This record gives sequence, structure tokens and C-alpha cells, in this order.
Amino acid sequence: MTVPPEELRTADGFPPTTRERWRELALGVLRKSGIETDSPEEALSSTTYDGVTIAPLYDSSDLPGDPGLPGAAPYVRGARPVGGWDVRQRHEVADREAVLADLENGVTSLWLTLEPEDLPRVLGEEIYLDLVPIVLDAGERTAEAAGTLFALAERRGVARGGLTGNLGADPVRDPATAAELARRCAADFPGLRAVVVDGTPYHDMGAGDAEELGCATAAGVAALRTLTGAGLPVEEAFGQLEFRYAATADQFLTIAKLRAARRVWARVAEVCGAVENAGQRQHAVTGSAMMTARDPWVNMLRTTLACFAAGAGGADAVTVQPFDACLGLPDAFARRIARNTHALLVEEAGTARVTDPAGGSWYVERLTEDLAGKAWEWFQEIERAGGMAAAVESGLVSGRIAATWRERSGNIAHRRDPITGVSEFPDLGERPLSRPPRPRPRAGVRYAQEFEALRDLADAQEVRPAVFLAVIGPVAAHTARASFAANLFNAGGVAALTAPVPPGGTVDPAAIAAAFAASGARIACLCSSDRLYGEHAEAVAAALREAGAVKVWLAGRGDHVGVDATVHAGCDALGVLRTIFDDLEVAR
Repeated sequence: MTVPPEELRTADGFPPTTRERWRELALGVLRKSGIETDSPEEALSSTTYDGVTIAPLYDSSDLPGDPGLPGAAPYVRGARPVGGWDVRQRHEVADREAVLADLENGVTSLWLTLEPEDLPRVLGEEIYLDLVPIVLDAGERTAEAAGTLFALAERRGVARGGLTGNLGADPVRDPATAAELARRCAADFPGLRAVVVDGTPYHDMGAGDAEELGCATAAGVAALRTLTGAGLPVEEAFGQLEFRYAATADQFLTIAKLRAARRVWARVAEVCGAVENAGQRQHAVTGSAMMTARDPWVNMLRTTLACFAAGAGGADAVTVQPFDACLGLPDAFARRIARNTHALLVEEAGTARVTDPAGGSWYVERLTEDLAGKAWEWFQEIERAGGMAAAVESGLVSGRIAATWRERSGNIAHRRDPITGVSEFPDLGERPLSRPPRPRPRAGVRYAQEFEALRDLADAQEVRPAVFLAVIGPVAAHTARASFAANLFNAGGVAALTAPVPPGGTVDPAAIAAAFAASGARIACLCSSDRLYGEHAEAVAAALREAGAVKVWLAGRGDHVGVDATVHAGCDALGVLRTIFDDLEVAR
């Protein structure tokens, strides 16, 4: 056996690299691709919805400074010195068997969005309240739900510090209840927190990550004012708060968001003079906005990425939404997959073995600092408007988020933000899943909703809307654009019809028009190469018109006589689909 040397120098034999050398090589590639620029950084950068620049390359000069140690201020590297997270699953109906199945198979805390009268039945004698943290989410009945939980704990003889979790009070909507429950927890239940500062509703409205953080920070400060105004010392008030954030399939933004949230909250604690409880306690929930009703199986991939990012980002508790959550009440299989996502990441992938695994990454450290800066700016704007309640009432918050949603919607419509299984790679043959309705309908938007509405409309027709793909020339000339066009049309539930062509293809307008007429379609789309378009597009379009086509599209760019419009990369796919529905007189 060969024994490696004590000092293994893996970089030996490779030439040194520099940013200038990278710029040189990147410029060469860009210019070969037809992109004329003197700045590869500018050409290859992108911008998030919060205005944070994502550069193509990072190095040590991008590090913002010392992020500290895990469990120490400013808590960028985690509020705790060790890794791992609480597996928290949500229950919306009083299904005792489902709750027990969760606890028997890896879930370590319960998030109950139940009515107070359902709690005794769900939290039966088999559930030890001093071992299982309970998080309540009872809305306007929070005080009743908390009282029921206190009574259960007393009846079962739970020790003073045994009850853990959160009572779910909202300090913005009901400050009186939040203050009263915080006083009760501080006095009688030191392991229990009273207040949830929930950032997920802002995310579900379409907000950017820094906007969600800024809103949550402002709501957290409003909670501190409420609790200290009710007589709690500042540090006890900090200890009564838990923050809830959305985790998405954009793993780096999610990791950076959770790190940035702790950075921002540490600054708030510093200003308030708090030393204890300054490390923000975080509950991450896989985002609702990214979930799809069509091809919902892809949601398993989205939530796995989000769960990984939440754990790697340092969340104290993580909830994985079942893949069918946006369809209604999840079934037992979906809940099992959600539980197993945690198990796979913790037990098999070892994600929880390392604290802050992204720490030291030039990209993540820079992104964390930039997000924290944007969030702080937005938080300050809310504070200047009079605080969170005033900013909500005046429309400042909703107006800001609505603007972001308009921008995001535009990118979704143009498929710059693709949605797998919906706007990209849709399957018209899939059988939609059906689930019982949820007791509390979900508020907010979903990124896929406009495409899915067209799919639903198309499915409801006696005859599915269709477009005939008029391919010109051999397979090599038309297959790429025909596949692109079919993918786009299918995204709205529109069938892409084709006809058998000779082995070498055909450019005969009469043959193409005859195939169109036989298909029964009323709309056609030309698919071929730019060269063949120049030679045959006009004649084929004329033949299609004579065969009854009410509209002729072309896959690609360029103007051709007889062609009404084009579909191409970056076009308004939703606009194209709605036009097709209108041309086919399908009522929207």
C-alpha cells in the first residue's frame, strides 16, 4: 500500500490562477457566443428581486469580515454552537392517528393549527407534553388554545419547566393577548415561548427574501415594544419570540436569508442592550408559493432542497410541507415522504453533523451580508413610516410587495423563472390528484397559478385546444424548434399535434397543408431552421391559410409574409397561450 506524504499538496503541478486570467478566458467565450462586452462580471451577473447582485465569481476579497463563532454574536454562523434541527410537522385537522404516526416516525415537535376544543383529543395520554414541544396556531382563538394547553399540562402534572414550544400569539394583530401570554410564560413556563413573528405571509404574497426579512424584523421590534410595554424586561421579551421564515428551492438564497436574519436581529439586540436571548430562534417552513398542483411529485425535489438549505442555514426547527399540500389536506403517503425528507438529510446525508457548513464560502458570506443590508434598509423604511402596524395600514408593505410580485410574475410569464412540470416539461397526460379541502384556505399566491389556471381551462373543454406543428424540412432542421413550441403550448394545456413526415422531411406546402387539415386543428405553428424559413415560410403559410388556419405562428424570430406572430425563447408564454385561447374562442 502506498502511504501518502504527511503534507499532501493537492495544488502542486497546476499553474496559479488570477481573476485577470479568468476575465481573459471568460471574455473569449462570451465573444465566441456573440456577446460583445468589456466586463464579463457585468455580462454574467444577475440581480435578485431585492436588488442584490449575484456575481459570476467570488474570491477572498468579497468576505465582509469575521462572521464570529457559532452560538456567539452576531449569530451569523448560528444561534447554537451545534448543528441539527427540530423536525416539526404541521397538523390542520384533529387526526390523532396521524399525529401519533408522525411522532413514532421521526417528528420531534408538533405544529397544531387546530381549534382549542380539539387539543385534548389530539394530545392524548400517549403524548408526553414534557417531551414533545407543542406549537399552537389558533388565530383569533390563541388565548383559548393556550388556556387549554395549560390545563392539560396541569392535569397531567407536567413540571414547571416541562412544557416547551410556542403559543403562537401575534403581537401585531392582537398585542393584548401576546403580552398576557408572554407574562404567563415568563412567570410559570420558562421553556415555553408566547410569540411567533411570522415572515411567511409576506413571502406568500410574492415578496423578495430581504423584504420578508425586513417585515419580520419590523414585526419583531413591534413585539418587543408590546412586551416591554407590558412590563417584561428587555431580555425576557427577546426570549419570548420565535421567528418563522419560508425556505425555498433556491438553496443559497435560503441559507443566506437565515444567516442574514440572525445578523439583523443581533443588531436589534445590540441597540436594545440585550445580551441574553439575542440569538434569534428560527422555524423554517418550506415555501407555499413554489408548490405546484400540476406534476406535484416535483414538489418532493423542491422541498428537499428547501429542507437542506434550512438545515444548512441554521434553522432551529424545520417543517417540510407534504408534496400535495397545495391541493388540500395531505394524505398519509405525502406526510410520510415529508418526514423521510428530514431522515434522509440528517441520517444519510449527514447534513446536521456540521454547524454552518456554508460558513467561509465567499459567495454565501457576501450574499448573507448583502441580504442583511437590504433587509435593514427596508426595516428602517418601515420604522420611519411609524412601525409595522402603521406601514401595513398605510399600504406601504402591500405596495412594495405587490411591485415585487409584478416583476416576478413577468419573469414567470416569460419563463425566465421556469417551473418544472408546469411552464417547462409539462405532461398533458398526467392524472391530477384530488385531496379534501383544508379547513383554513391558504392565502397568498403560487408561482404556477396562472399556467395552472390555463391547464384547468383546457382540461375542461370537450375538445382540447390544439396547435398543429407544421414542420418544414428534415428532422435535423425542425426538431429543436418543434420541441420548444410543443413544450410552450403544453404549458397551457394546448395539445401540439404533429403528422408523420417522410424520412427526409418535406418542404411541399400542399403536403403540409393537407396534414394540417387532417389534424382538425385551426391554428398552425411553423417549425424549421432560419434558412428554410427564408425559402419556404411564405408559401407554407399561404397554403395553411387556404386549408383553414385562423392563425399562423412561427417558432423562432423574424418577419415572414403570412406569419401572424412568433414564439421564441424569452417571449411572453402566458400571453401567447391566452391569445391562442381567444383565437379558438375558449372563454377565459
